[in-house]
Amino acid sequence: MTSAQQALAQYARVNTVSSVEDASPHRLIQLLLDGALERIAVARRALESGQVAARGTAIGKTVDIVSALRSSLNFEAGGEVAANLEALYDYVERRLLQANLEASEAMLDECARLLHEVKEGWDGIGQAA
Repeated sequence: MTSAQQALAQYARVNTVSSVEDASPHRLIQLLLDGALERIAVARRALESGQVAARGTAIGKTVDIVSALRSSLNFEAGGEVAANLEALYDYVERRLLQANLEASEAMLDECARLLHEVKEGWDGIGQAA
């Protein structure tokens, strides 16, 4: 990696940290969903190019993000919606692991579609508020 690439990567990390530090709880969930979708896209590209280790790393990071989303659920305030999201996140985590084991593009696409639907709903809540 050249020094210019290192500087750009460092800038991206600093920018990400400041975005997270300044974000509302609603925005943090949006950032997590964006990150999960980005990691699935990375995993898909790695799958297509036969990069097994990169695929596994990207899927592992996605599982970590979905786990963070799951742990952020507030069952007292969220009630049935939180319970449904927990079940969905559990399903997505299991499908991601299975997608990695089976090198399944279809399973990655399914997980991306499900998380994208959650993101659209979450984005809609932000616009309504």
